Amino acid sequence: MRDWSKARAHFVGIGGAGMSGIARIMAARGASVSGSDLHDSTSLAGLRTLGIKVHIGHAASNLGEASIVVRSSAIPLDNVEISAAQERGITVIERAQALAELMEGKRSVAVAGTHGKTTTTSMLTVALQHCGFDPSFSIGATVRNSGTNAHHGSGDTFIVEADESDGSFTAYKPLGAIITNIELDHVDNFNNLAEIEAIFRDFVQTIRPQGFLVLCADDHGTQTLLSELRSTNKKNLLIITYGEDALSDVKLDRIHVGAKSAAARVIYKGRVLGEMELSISGRHNILNAAGALAAAIALGANPMEVIAGLKLFTGARRRFEIKGVVNGVTVVDDYGHHPTEITATLETARIFANGGNVLAVFQPHRYSRTQAFAPQFATALSAADHTYLLEIYPASEKPIVGVTSSLISSQMESSKVSYEPSMPMVVEAVAGKAKAGDLIITLGAGDVSALGPLIIQSLESHKTQI
Repeated sequence: MRDWSKARAHFVGIGGAGMSGIARIMAARGASVSGSDLHDSTSLAGLRTLGIKVHIGHAASNLGEASIVVRSSAIPLDNVEISAAQERGITVIERAQALAELMEGKRSVAVAGTHGKTTTTSMLTVALQHCGFDPSFSIGATVRNSGTNAHHGSGDTFIVEADESDGSFTAYKPLGAIITNIELDHVDNFNNLAEIEAIFRDFVQTIRPQGFLVLCADDHGTQTLLSELRSTNKKNLLIITYGEDALSDVKLDRIHVGAKSAAARVIYKGRVLGEMELSISGRHNILNAAGALAAAIALGANPMEVIAGLKLFTGARRRFEIKGVVNGVTVVDDYGHHPTEITATLETARIFANGGNVLAVFQPHRYSRTQAFAPQFATALSAADHTYLLEIYPASEKPIVGVTSSLISSQMESSKVSYEPSMPMVVEAVAGKAKAGDLIITLGAGDVSALGPLIIQSLESHKTQI
């Protein structure tokens, strides 16, 4: 194991959710940490308060006396700092490798799946904190309960969100894992569902012998994986299933979803544990909580204490995050950027609105994802009363000829969609259309989240004019 107290670590792309979390933990373990990013942010401001030196912009001089450089997957190999590090013979490691090293010697749990990773990881963390575990954690979003995305805990448990997007989660080698679901996504890296399924199989093979695996019994993708594991489980993994399926180890029934809460009866291996109540809405979140409960039980936590801890969870940033209420109009922001996620989120929005209209502002994320899922996006977004469709957020992709947001809008009823690339126009349009009792939700993994405060300002302006 590396002695981090003697390390001088420099992060290239330190502002990212995953990178900033790892930097926090390294600093807490005594490492001298610095980093660089193209733009300043509240995340970087938080790192500075920890004594981490942050540079805005990339330059070879930013390396200082670094003994190790951590590279974000968003940073190209020809980046000036990466090139300088290689020329100087400084060890360069990937983000996932850095996190894997921090996990060594801990009872680690990696939470994976196409959807629900952040929420499930956050739920498990908050529940274990309530049980007195004080786990270390690294999550791809800020947990509202703690106000941070990462923490170096005093306990022997380490909870991490395991992102499958580039396959790097096979580096972690955890004691246990949760897989919430398996669907086709990240079509910039994977050509088809078979490739996604293969990388999840590889991930399972990295779990330590005699470890545990928690799987959602209700998802087709995890059902396929489960059937394979039952025929060959060479590592003797403890497999725990959860869901509404009658054969689930952690079985849910009597599910009720309210505007700001959700509940279900929980039965563990035939024994009724009682009712699990959440302080957030969403049928999908009841499933996420069941996955967290199963993993906590595998770690030795008291099931009833875990259930009590889950009720304390108040959500993660950009996961159905209420930004404000103006004149009876609620403004919500959500990270949903896959058709399945949007379907679940809009179902929750409909319950929350309780008869009011649901107005969605959606920004597709990546040209490749839009091209692959345009019909599914159109179907999912049709659950809103009206959708304002922004242009595609490219992330790191180059444009694909003929691929614009119109691929989605052209497959929706014209009365239910407005294709408007201009963000200022959308802000005014949606604020002008909303009335008391309605819910406005911004959706997407790009910069659409910045519109929430602007919509609130516009609603305030409309209120003043009235």
